[in-house]
Amino acid sequence: MSGLVGWADFQRDLSQGGNAGVVHAMTETMRDRGPDGKGVWLSASMALGHRKLSAGDQAEGEQPALAEVGADTIALAYDGAIYNLPELRREVEGAGARLRTGSDTDILLQCYLLWGTDFVARLNGMFAFALWDGRARRLLLGRDRMGVKPLFYAEYPGGILFASLPKGIIANPLFEPRLELSALPVLLQPRLAMPGETPLAGLREVPPAHVLEYSPAGLASHRYWRLHSAPHSQTPAETADHIRMLLGDIVSRQLPTAGPCAAMLSGGVDSTAVAALAAQLLRQEPSQRQLGTFCVRFDSDQAHFTPTELRPDVDAPYAAAAAEYIGSHHRTVTVSLDDLTAAVPATRQARDLPGWGQFDASMYLLFQYMRQESAVALSGEAADEFFGGYPYLFDQALTGRDTFAWLGDGPRLCDYLSPEVTAVVDPRRDERDRYAQVMSEVPRLHGEDPVNARMREVLFAGMAGPLASVLDRKDRMSMAHGLQVRVPFCDHRLVEYAWNVPWPMKCSGGLKGLLKAAVADLVPPTTLTRKKSAYPHVQNPDHDQALVREATWVVNDPASAIRGLFDTDRLNGLLRRIGSNELTATLPGGASGAQFLIQLAEMRHWIDDYQVALP
Repeated sequence: MSGLVGWADFQRDLSQGGNAGVVHAMTETMRDRGPDGKGVWLSASMALGHRKLSAGDQAEGEQPALAEVGADTIALAYDGAIYNLPELRREVEGAGARLRTGSDTDILLQCYLLWGTDFVARLNGMFAFALWDGRARRLLLGRDRMGVKPLFYAEYPGGILFASLPKGIIANPLFEPRLELSALPVLLQPRLAMPGETPLAGLREVPPAHVLEYSPAGLASHRYWRLHSAPHSQTPAETADHIRMLLGDIVSRQLPTAGPCAAMLSGGVDSTAVAALAAQLLRQEPSQRQLGTFCVRFDSDQAHFTPTELRPDVDAPYAAAAAEYIGSHHRTVTVSLDDLTAAVPATRQARDLPGWGQFDASMYLLFQYMRQESAVALSGEAADEFFGGYPYLFDQALTGRDTFAWLGDGPRLCDYLSPEVTAVVDPRRDERDRYAQVMSEVPRLHGEDPVNARMREVLFAGMAGPLASVLDRKDRMSMAHGLQVRVPFCDHRLVEYAWNVPWPMKCSGGLKGLLKAAVADLVPPTTLTRKKSAYPHVQNPDHDQALVREATWVVNDPASAIRGLFDTDRLNGLLRRIGSNELTATLPGGASGAQFLIQLAEMRHWIDDYQVALP
């Protein structure tokens, strides 16, 4: 853990000249992700850099980790956490392997030596890794099944650069950031991104559940995991019991083996169930560790909070009641509009790509506070995607349309691109193509009734770009403070099981009815009866007015680098509607009209801050 960079080149000697200095500079860009140590390894064709985060697990090894096989070296750097290390250790020792230290990296190297590339399918965890095999002169880049941990790469003639975040690649003079014109729809709505896609020309992300192999023969890709559809034969009670069993095992594996542990707690069923299980398990230890729980609120809530479908109430009272019920040490982090505004530039630096403005900033500040107590935290994120937690899933007007239901029924920013741009990029056709691509990948169940078949499609679409956006934000905002947030609902065993539970069983009793049944004895009645409430965002007219002003500047001022990309007159008309509170459509993520404009502001700052060349 927890930030890696690297460079493979088969035409130059990376151990000579100023290349070592470049690799060290690339590695230093990961300092926030790994504040507890640094390691660099150089050879003629391969360079690896790693910044370490000590997360309280006793099996952590130094990185890059090396294994000598004859005259050749195998080198490994990875980011994340592997939750089945005890089983892996027994397997490799049973196969006759000799462990030098018994650390995580020692075990992973032996797994590779025993099983080759197939070792990745045996891992349970969140991870991204780079493994160099000097015997075959090949580099492997791999990522966990759900894409919890990031890994980017940029190929060039004769070589490849890679890093946990784009900044590690941008630090190498061989890469120059340039906007990919065809990616404008993704830039303006990141939830539309297909696996591996970024808005920078030549920059890609390793797709979830994939291993890339780079060698003198070029770049090849291998998918090692995918969902499979099958009939579900268990009763609702049996299904709830199995989910409870799985979730208990998952949380027990994801707790740090030593040191303090924190958890996000909103008072909703997802976070409360995870925190309750963690609190129980920690109390059962000889040391009786106490779980620290945290939630965020805004100081303007009392004056300006207005219930919406996706955010019907404020988290803080529900979180406090849940904390008292489960016995955690709870803190509420109160954030002002000034706090959010001051934090937004740092959130951009945490991403290296356009972010989510105040949606990022409140989480960034919450994690900053949590990191004062612990290097590891648990989150209930992703349960909505797997167990049916969003109101749009129950709106036939949205789920019945032949496009992404999560998009809502409002406008798209890419609808306001200039005629010169739309002559090259057709946003609506692009959206249709993306939707068709996602639908072509849905694992079908032969003979499934139309309702379940359609909801399988809708849920699968929500598990693509929207889930990636959720996990990206969690990772970037937490790791900017050297806080590793673990996501129990992303354990692939739970995902595989939930995938095949029929929709009527999932939603019996309403949103996430099945999950509520599975954890009913863990959480207080206030949690079970509470309406779905998404991660909070600030509701403040001063913030909304500032967004409209900034978007107006972006669209109209000659000094704006992206002004020419848009149809100024048409977009000004939208801005006037938003400024007058006339836009009442359903927007992605439950955003307000003003919050809909965040991507414009973020796009402008990103291009300026990173000196991104426009096409």
